[in-house]
Amino acid sequence: MTNLAAQIHARLGAQLRRVAALADELCYEVEPEQLLEVCRTLRDADEFRFEMLMDVCGVDYLDYRVDEWRTTSATRSGFSRGVERDSARRPHDGARFAVAYHLLSITHNVRLRLRARCIDAEDPMIDSLVDIWPSANWFEREAFDLFGILFSGHPDLRRILTDYGFIGHPFRKDFPLIGNVEVRYDPEQRRVIYEPVSIEPRTLVPKVIRHDSRYDPALTSATVAQPAVKS
Repeated sequence: MTNLAAQIHARLGAQLRRVAALADELCYEVEPEQLLEVCRTLRDADEFRFEMLMDVCGVDYLDYRVDEWRTTSATRSGFSRGVERDSARRPHDGARFAVAYHLLSITHNVRLRLRARCIDAEDPMIDSLVDIWPSANWFEREAFDLFGILFSGHPDLRRILTDYGFIGHPFRKDFPLIGNVEVRYDPEQRRVIYEPVSIEPRTLVPKVIRHDSRYDPALTSATVAQPAVKS
């Protein structure tokens, strides 16, 4: 692993930036405009020989680092309201969406994770790697289906998991948990029909209800009168 990191730094140090990962993993970030060139080098260079693209994963950084809960003070185990820890700045220059590529070198028996941000938050787009690794075909279709990430140059970019008439992208963090429509089989029409969602939405934000003067503003500024006791 140390040798691979040194080789990457020597060959691609100007194009890749190493990011924190587990001790036995290598993870690098690449600018989207340099993705194709870097991937070809990782595949073809003798010191790398990453012949296989094992997986392609979409990432949604919406509300990134807003993962804490506050009661009387910020804590990692309380349940109240989300607060920002340290800097809430997203990686990749603030881009909401990114793509992670998991590479395997059979020749050298090493793995590598590569991440690249998508250009636009509304219609995220990045270059397709199908011409470099054919296995990217279905992986990129999955990322398009679930995250709405567009892959420029993909030969057949269409949904692969959800239905053709599915609305939205279910792995986006702002996708409603109850969905947008529901389907059922109508025996009279003899087909599956789409209908508005009949499930009532639930609030899933953890809430603390404490009968304590510390959490009741009305009780912190005045003393509650105690009822008189008859003798």
